[in-house]
Amino acid sequence: MSLASDVKQAPTLHGSHATTSYHQPHSEDMSKRIFFSVGEPSGDQHAARLITHLKQSFPEIQTTGFGGEAMQAAGCEIELDLTKHAVVGILEVLPKLREFFGFADQAEAIFKSGQIDAVVLVDFPGFNWHIAKRAKRYGIPVYYYCPPQLWAWGGWRVRKMRRLVDHVLTVLPVEQTYFTKHSIPATYVGHPFFDAVALAELDEQLLARFAKQTESGDQLVAVLPGSRTHEVHRTWPVMLESIRQLAKSEPTAKFLVAAYRDRHCLWCRNQLTAADADLPIEFYVDRTSEVIEAARCAMMVSGSVSLELMARRTPAAVTYRIGRFLYAFAKMVVKLDSITLPNLMSPRKVFPEFISVGSTQPAVDFLTQSVGAMLHDEFYYRQTLKTIDELCRQHAGGGATAKAADWIGESVLGRRDEAIRRAA
Repeated sequence: MSLASDVKQAPTLHGSHATTSYHQPHSEDMSKRIFFSVGEPSGDQHAARLITHLKQSFPEIQTTGFGGEAMQAAGCEIELDLTKHAVVGILEVLPKLREFFGFADQAEAIFKSGQIDAVVLVDFPGFNWHIAKRAKRYGIPVYYYCPPQLWAWGGWRVRKMRRLVDHVLTVLPVEQTYFTKHSIPATYVGHPFFDAVALAELDEQLLARFAKQTESGDQLVAVLPGSRTHEVHRTWPVMLESIRQLAKSEPTAKFLVAAYRDRHCLWCRNQLTAADADLPIEFYVDRTSEVIEAARCAMMVSGSVSLELMARRTPAAVTYRIGRFLYAFAKMVVKLDSITLPNLMSPRKVFPEFISVGSTQPAVDFLTQSVGAMLHDEFYYRQTLKTIDELCRQHAGGGATAKAADWIGESVLGRRDEAIRRAA
């Protein structure tokens, strides 16, 4: 799709400020206007809930910016559906560079109008650095919610964060420690994924059917092959081979495959052969939460969905398949000993994990052995649940979205110092 057909012209919100080259608060009324920049579907959901809380608690605040359908439904004026342009990896980014620079120009035109009081960035760092840079040209404060994982990799961008971002609202405890250590103002609010889990409306009929299967003696295993196409294509063959082996060694196991998209589900089904006709396997689309809720345990591709498994008390074996070159590069820049978010919150690994490089057999063996232990080793299973429960008590209480909304709203309205004095 061409830039012209997909981008709205930046509106002149108040003509008297159309050519202003610096930020001017609009003193004619008490309303404030926040610009959001959100490029991922998951960020669209997090930002939508944040906007809903802002409108409830601070009705004088208006929201506009780049985002998606969820943000629009929450009442945000969407200048560009940036989620339709989400890309992964340098090979996908390069052909779209001119297009993304055009989007940044559009944002700058809005900032130049003088009618934006703050900018809130949500994840999507490759593009959002450009939004932050252009906002700072006009003296607009920039807040980062769900920040990029500089503490894990990309530490060389800390100086950029310090220069372009006024405050970071962190979603993991390790992030606040990291940013504070590097002299970047940061506040830990908690992860919005836990709010999403608490608010999710599950299909009760499907859960009832799963419950009957459990009552009849089936042990349900959630299978989560990933949300991105390349993840599914790389990892599903490994999972399928593990399922074949587990079906022989664990006769009560039933496998519930939760696909993110219809095309992912179809691709996974098409990998089954005639010899798989009797595999105890079922496929679902857009029913990930129900599958996780009902399952005794899971095998999964590493991702933020691990937080939902944690919140729903479902132990999981985690894997991620990666090419040799990218693995070698990652070993040079990644500074963590875990790829799973709950493990990063815990002093010990809650979910066993394995990075697959080269031959698939080690990953097949890992999944087979780990899931097998969760199915028949009751002591190990109960100890894992105990650790998960403790982790949830510390970090999964919810309220992250409301905390972030309160912080942003009070800051934009100039009440932050007052709120700090009240808390003291």
